[in-house]
Amino acid sequence: MTDKMTPEQRHHCMSRIRSKNTKPELLVRRWLWRHGYRYRLNVKGVPGKPDIVMRPYRTAIFVNGCFWHGHETCCKIPQTNREFWLNKIKRNQERDRENYQMLQDNGWQIIVVWECQLKPAVIERTMLQVELLLNERFLAIHNPTPVSYNVNDEETSLPMAAE
Repeated sequence: MTDKMTPEQRHHCMSRIRSKNTKPELLVRRWLWRHGYRYRLNVKGVPGKPDIVMRPYRTAIFVNGCFWHGHETCCKIPQTNREFWLNKIKRNQERDRENYQMLQDNGWQIIVVWECQLKPAVIERTMLQVELLLNERFLAIHNPTPVSYNVNDEETSLPMAAE
């Protein structure tokens, strides 16, 4: 199978692909902002320069393109210049693993959101899972010893709102 574009056309198309402010990243950022989460972008002092950094949660969010980061379920390697693309994606994956490990070693939670998880049919479920991870992390940081309540104990039971 040959490329439908000339090398010049392909070069022009590939040169227009951005690494910051991508559509998937903007979707995640807008959702987080609308739901009251505040963050910083591409913080250089954090290993791997995550797309989104949430310091109060000690969480780094990476919004990965399925092709560029080799998502196993949906990454299709082009037939043209196949060896180049396989090596490039493999290097990206190795760098990702190193960055994730560095962050985890420094006490950071890593959340990876894949481009395919942001399609209209599944974005709400994906972002609710992200929100759950953030809230669990926040509670773990700010309340290391969980408090348990026994709702069956009549002495400590609270009145019901409908009473």
